[in-house]
Parts: sequence; C-alpha cells; structure tokens
Amino acid sequence: MLIGTVFRAGTWLDGVLRTYITVDGNDATNSLIEMVNKSRHLEQLGVMMLDGITFGGFNVVNIQRIFQETGVPVIVIMRKYPDLDKIKKALKNFPDWEERWNHILKAGKIYKVDKIHDQEPIYMQISGIHKEDARNIVTLSATRSAIPEPIRAAHIIAAGVTTGESKGNA
Repeated sequence: MLIGTVFRAGTWLDGVLRTYITVDGNDATNSLIEMVNKSRHLEQLGVMMLDGITFGGFNVVNIQRIFQETGVPVIVIMRKYPDLDKIKKALKNFPDWEERWNHILKAGKIYKVDKIHDQEPIYMQISGIHKEDARNIVTLSATRSAIPEPIRAAHIIAAGVTTGESKGNA
C-alpha cells in the first residue's frame, strides 16, 4: 500500500490518497499516475513529492512519465545521497534491470538541499519544475524536520494503517 497526502504549503492537510503496488514489481509508476489522475484533488496539486524513487523494494518509478501523464511536477526526496553503484548491482537481480536502471538515470541530476532546521542536508531529483522552485517548496514544506511534512505525514498514516499504530517518527 502507498499512502499520499494532500497538503497546502506543508501546514494544512486536505486529503489522503491510497494505492497499491507489487513488492519488487514494475507497477508503481502506473499506480501513482492512476491515483493522482482519479483524485478529486488533481486540480489543486501543485507538486507531487515522493519519498525516494523506489517503493516496495525495487519497484522503480519513472518520474518523467508521471509528470507527462498527470501534469503535476515531481520532486523525489532522499534522506541520503544514494549509492548508485550498490543500487545498480542490486537491480541486476531482476530480468528487466536495465529498464529499472534507466528510470533512475532519467530522473536526472541529484541536487543537494542544504540544512533545514539545522538537520543534515537532504537530496532531490525533479521533473517538470525548476530546481530553485523545487528547493523552495521543499524548504517551505519541511515544517517540523528536514523531511517535507506531506512525506512525514504519509509515513505516519501508512505505519498506523499497516501495523496498527505509528511510531510517530518518519
């Protein structure tokens, strides 16, 4: 299960979305596109923030396609700079590893977002938005930690739904 939250400026929760993907599958891109396009919130979405480019193990999303098919710019948030060599090695366990690897490469340059709230820097990849606009959105929506509030809230909700109780940290 993937949980999405709809926020206004990182401070006002307007909605919660849900979709399903296959662990280590290749359906995350389609599932996210369908979830967003069928949402009654579509018209108000200014940007979609993803917690990483992989979900459910190595179900890699194509952020270029998500932007093209939803019209919503995408910002991928990463807590640490990814070890691309390690990721590529792990992907080679899949018969379609080259396609998955290409999604990661096509996501583009990884940008550093300097310290927010005196926390360690985070990193981002983008599609459909300029890096300075993305950096401003990330900074404005990181209201309680270095992680933007929509991602933090989605983690808390998902943990509560899947395990019965969230730990309160995301």
